[in-house]
Amino acid sequence: MAEEKKIYFASDAHLGLSIFEDRKTAEKRLVRWMDSIQPTCKALYFLGDMFDYWFEYKYVIPKGFVRFIGKMAEFIDAGIPVYLFTGNHDIWMFSYFQEELGAIVCEHDVIETFNGKKFYMAHGDGLGDPSRSFRFLRAFFRNKPCQFMYRWIHPDVTMPFGLSWSKFNRKKKRGNKAEQYLGQDKEYLVQFAQEHSKKNDIDFYIFGHRHIDLDITLEKGNRVVILGEWIQKFTYAVWDGEKLEVKHFEKEES
Repeated sequence: MAEEKKIYFASDAHLGLSIFEDRKTAEKRLVRWMDSIQPTCKALYFLGDMFDYWFEYKYVIPKGFVRFIGKMAEFIDAGIPVYLFTGNHDIWMFSYFQEELGAIVCEHDVIETFNGKKFYMAHGDGLGDPSRSFRFLRAFFRNKPCQFMYRWIHPDVTMPFGLSWSKFNRKKKRGNKAEQYLGQDKEYLVQFAQEHSKKNDIDFYIFGHRHIDLDITLEKGNRVVILGEWIQKFTYAVWDGEKLEVKHFEKEES
């Protein structure tokens, strides 16, 4: 009897991140995971920040990532839909992945029903984040005129700038509470889910962005899952039609 197909969720691989000793090793690990799930995969959702920096020009895309992009193409060619959510690091996905791969790029939150259960999915940036500076930058980066003007700068300037900014922000965050669970009363994605679920019947909220692997149950019995990351934790979620589980690929490999 054939195994029931499953739906997989992952986020925050930050491919190209400069803190990796070997960037190809990080990419190859992600591709090995995709190889391992392909036989049972019905659909694959990447909930943002799969690239540490991504900006498309009209005729140019960032150098690298060929293994990951090729594996996504393989999934799609095999009839497995791949959903790419834009995160705060890879906001600037415009048309390349749709036109060349046939991927489905999601710029906003998505609500889907799987086997009678409602899933709310989003990267998570901008959902209840109290930081005014982050909200300003998010609006600035998503501004179409600003994107148009930025596109006129040569990629040899914008790519190092984008990667350096990411590296600076990661060093600034390291060691503080930015990537630690803040508690249910302070974790803004959990707070957002609690408020949203008062007016909406959602069974599962799935987010990326925060780099913490979290799975908690709210008062209504629905769940909030934050997917962790693929820098050190290698976490993902899988829905088999009846239950949602959070797993660690590194443990499975070992």
